[in-house]
Amino acid sequence: MIDATHDQGLRSWVASANGHSEFPIQNLPLGVFSRPGGEARIGVAIGDKIFDLRAAAEAGAIGPAIAPACREPVLNALLGESAAARTELRQTLSELLQERAKPRPEWLHATADCVLHLPARIGDYTDFFAGIHHATNTGRQFRPDNPLLANYKYVPVAYHGRASSVVVSGHEVRRPNGQRKPSAEMVPSFGASRNLDYELELGIWVGPGNALGEPITIAEAADHIAGFSLLNDWSARDIQGWEYQPLGPFLAKNFATTISPWIVTTEALAPFRIPQAPRPAGDPAPLAYLSDPRDQANGAFAIVLEVLLQTPAMRAAGQAPQPLAQSNTRYLYWTVAQMLAHHASNGCNLSPGDLFGSGTISGPSPESYGSLLEITEGGRKPLTLPSGETRRFLEDGDEVIFRAHATREGFARIGFGECRGVILPAPASGGSLRE
Repeated sequence: MIDATHDQGLRSWVASANGHSEFPIQNLPLGVFSRPGGEARIGVAIGDKIFDLRAAAEAGAIGPAIAPACREPVLNALLGESAAARTELRQTLSELLQERAKPRPEWLHATADCVLHLPARIGDYTDFFAGIHHATNTGRQFRPDNPLLANYKYVPVAYHGRASSVVVSGHEVRRPNGQRKPSAEMVPSFGASRNLDYELELGIWVGPGNALGEPITIAEAADHIAGFSLLNDWSARDIQGWEYQPLGPFLAKNFATTISPWIVTTEALAPFRIPQAPRPAGDPAPLAYLSDPRDQANGAFAIVLEVLLQTPAMRAAGQAPQPLAQSNTRYLYWTVAQMLAHHASNGCNLSPGDLFGSGTISGPSPESYGSLLEITEGGRKPLTLPSGETRRFLEDGDEVIFRAHATREGFARIGFGECRGVILPAPASGGSLRE
């Protein structure tokens, strides 16, 4: 899958792309943007600019087979193209943007002058639980002697989330109301979440998909994964702790999920594929429908993920966001192909633009934990920031920022952009069960 588009020596006539830490010509992520007062259209991030893919398609610079999908206002049709068609588009874009190509400045827009939108109409959103360190850390808080339930190492555990409340980076997130019942209280109360948290995840975008009743095999699954974003699965821990048994999260999760606006394609990440980590001795092998030698040899990714926090006091003082954790996608217990194959194994139909969350990606040590629930041990050990402030969980006005990048010797570094969200106060409550 590595080809000329990944050549570290490639340079672009878009000057800001050369040496860019996130969007060099070797990346070419897809997104949806608009100019002030203009309509949404598909673009490609290149340096500090956006290449107008619709304009290029209308000018005949894109192959006729895929050009109609490039003229759409969202990415669903383009995500639904075959892996071969996506690869051909990537090669065309690389050729159009290389230094030796004819500059087309009329197809460029300054990113700072544009509005970025959700990249696709998200028909369905599923959140997995594939970060084994997170699953173990959180399970240990409730079941010290048995943190992982019996199914965890057999099943890529997941729940269906709420697609309608997925928002793009920069969209403010309002603290949710819900029922809460701390262990010290006899009955629940209704009100604003006191234990609001983030979860560091990888967003996984479905490509062509399948018809209802027709499973996708593990050998085929990689061809149905179009690309990746960053994803913040905001979580109201106190609401979740009361409501989740026996059916899982509801109001604790469905109030908001934030994603970064650019989809880094599967093809762009080809140099950063790695073998799936061997399972520890004693762990069961994946069942046959989730077992594929090629996926185990090349189905994981080495992507560094970072969490930063900026409080209102830090913002007022002009202080930069404070790093809280750094993790890596190599810590996922299941590959993305296994997640997709399991999702479709019962004949569930997946569609272009459907979104998966990987589950919180924590590493084995505290500096790699992907949530405050883990960092503060459920709020029992507050985190002290360099500003002198402390946090058990998120407070109003806090901004959480995710960043990610992939590096490998001999290849250009590529990034994902940012996934940001500022917490707003909860809406006025309609009442309390204790009133």
